[in-house]
Amino acid sequence: MEDSPAPRPGYGRLLRTPGVWSFLIPGFAARQPFAMLTIGIVLLVQHTTGSYGSAGAVAAVTGVSMALCAPQGGKLADRFGQRAVLVPGVLLHSASVAALITLALAGAPLWALFAAAVPTGASVPQIGPMVRSRWAAVLGGDRSGARAALLPTAAAFESVTDEFTFVIGPVIATALCTGVHPAAGLVAEGALTLTGGLIFAAQRSSQPRPSRNDEGASTEPRTSALSVPGVRVLAVAFLGIGSVFGGMQVSLTAFAEELGNPGVNGLLYGIFAAGNMLAGIVCGALAWKIGPRRRLLIGYSALTLTASALWAVHSAPLLAGLGLLVGLCIAPALITGYTLVDSLVPASARTEAFTWLTGAVALGQAAAVTVAGQLADAFGSRAGFVVPLAGTALALIVLVALRSRLAPSRGTRTVTHGSAYRDDAAISKT
Repeated sequence: MEDSPAPRPGYGRLLRTPGVWSFLIPGFAARQPFAMLTIGIVLLVQHTTGSYGSAGAVAAVTGVSMALCAPQGGKLADRFGQRAVLVPGVLLHSASVAALITLALAGAPLWALFAAAVPTGASVPQIGPMVRSRWAAVLGGDRSGARAALLPTAAAFESVTDEFTFVIGPVIATALCTGVHPAAGLVAEGALTLTGGLIFAAQRSSQPRPSRNDEGASTEPRTSALSVPGVRVLAVAFLGIGSVFGGMQVSLTAFAEELGNPGVNGLLYGIFAAGNMLAGIVCGALAWKIGPRRRLLIGYSALTLTASALWAVHSAPLLAGLGLLVGLCIAPALITGYTLVDSLVPASARTEAFTWLTGAVALGQAAAVTVAGQLADAFGSRAGFVVPLAGTALALIVLVALRSRLAPSRGTRTVTHGSAYRDDAAISKT
């Protein structure tokens, strides 16, 4: 039976922690482009090729590349430090985005766009996982438990921040692409990645201690996050969440085109993402009386249920309302998933674990963008909305069948101030 959590400290106390604003502000700027990348690619490539299928395929290549490479980048950041990974990463990403824009506007063949999409996705900086690792390093190192009690609140705060970027990111990208130039969204994405990423990398004081010392010897046992069964189960769940993001982005774009009002796409997606953010704020402020595994199952079931009705909606107001409900169900699943994975892995694999989940979202989004784009081209936007239903339903089946693997080992936790914590105080169990 899962432990009942102690009351959760509030956001105000969390944000008063000394030193956290030094990485929060640049971290927010640097992670903003992640929410702009896929929709920016879809809008640019659809404009230059006239095909949602082609646009979705290019975006999918970017997502698959990110999903495959992000965990390796997270592993390197754990071993050698975040700055060593970030600086070359943001430089490569900005150059790759510039190449992709140039090729698309020049009418290059699809294979050339795929070739540019590979390094674009592979080099996406994993700012969200790195910020989460910095929270854990700043708060988890306090053995008295005073700061460690803030770790669940930090996990919720990060999810709220992620959702906020998905509120404004697609809206900004869509506005730039439709109101300024089809490539403007990707131009802004590349510029923000470069400036925000370099400023974030410069904040060395809050950077977690690398697991290799100056002589190259490992200071902690090497453990792969993906070797933990519970992380693999959560990755499947996050694949389903990615299918919602990808399916919604493409299908809403196609829906707005069918209405003859492309600009409404950003508004509809912003409402959907606003639901994520609002639910995240509430989840972070509540002291839950049920354990995280049960919360994840309940939240994921609600997400699947609401996603099942998307294909049947015909009007923009109804779609906005249903999109809001879908968004309200995503944040609880994301927050609970990140909280669970923090209790399953050692500190030496922390960033890698976060990037596996982020990569799973990207991979699910990539697959959904591809399939939804093909369906939207062939049958219209309503067919594209079937993708979020299929993705979440399949993931829910796996989650229910393998839920026992989400329980952390009793041997890896100690009890402090009424809450269960791992020995390395990475993130407390809630």
